Amino acid sequence: MFQILGFFVVLGMVFGGFMLAGGHFDVILRALPFELMMIGGAAIGAFLIGNSTKTVLKTLGDLGKIAAGPKWKTQDYRDLLSLLFLLTKTMKTKGVIALEAHIENPGESSIFTRYPRILKDHFATDFICDTLRMMTMNLEDPHQVEDAMEKQLEKHHHEVMGPQHAMQSMADALPALGIVAAVLGIIKTMGAITEPPEYLGMMIGSALVGTFLGVFLSYGFVGPIAVRLKNVYEEEHSFYVIIQNVLVAHLHGNAAQISVEIGRGSVPSKAQPSFLELEEALNNIPSEAA
Repeated sequence: MFQILGFFVVLGMVFGGFMLAGGHFDVILRALPFELMMIGGAAIGAFLIGNSTKTVLKTLGDLGKIAAGPKWKTQDYRDLLSLLFLLTKTMKTKGVIALEAHIENPGESSIFTRYPRILKDHFATDFICDTLRMMTMNLEDPHQVEDAMEKQLEKHHHEVMGPQHAMQSMADALPALGIVAAVLGIIKTMGAITEPPEYLGMMIGSALVGTFLGVFLSYGFVGPIAVRLKNVYEEEHSFYVIIQNVLVAHLHGNAAQISVEIGRGSVPSKAQPSFLELEEALNNIPSEAA
């Protein structure tokens, strides 16, 4: 919502201020289609050259996150803590044999299937299962497990951030592409140097629209979009950090409820359940699931 509002605020304040200051839109409107073709087309071409097909498609798919925000909501964090509570409690009370059926085939697990949104996220499911599988193979050193999980998180986060890096690179390139368009306009102007001053002034103004457009698009739109994507990705990343915190706390010998309480501390503040809310969610788990 605020992103859409911001879009109109940028347009309204820049062009509204220009109009109130006595500026005329004739030159801008006449040059805009051609300048936009040169600058926008070059930016899109450079974007396609510099990124893999996977990154290009993911960038297009993730643009909806600018307004929608992170995919994980408050209920998802409660569900994640409840899922980890069930898994760590099963491992502590019934042993690794009872846990193997859940981590070897999570799609048919009575625990995982209680939380379909988490099960649908392949990285979250694999991250949990692979870590628990290492524990069942007697890798019980908390520091080794934490290091292994940290490497997986870094790899995943680096791959997820691809669209954000691509958008930031585009934002950095747009001012220079605006200068390219402006230089072409000056070249065109120099070719008509014998024309009257009024005509030359209009041509120079058209050339400067290129510089304006490159800087305006970079700092007014594409750069903020890249920042917004970065913030969304960072918040989504905290979902996986919670998994690490809970499972490492479990390896340190903490009870299941203490482990998930440690994980609750990593939940983003706006989605963080209170101690009582988490306790209620754990108490509401059916006895057959627990």
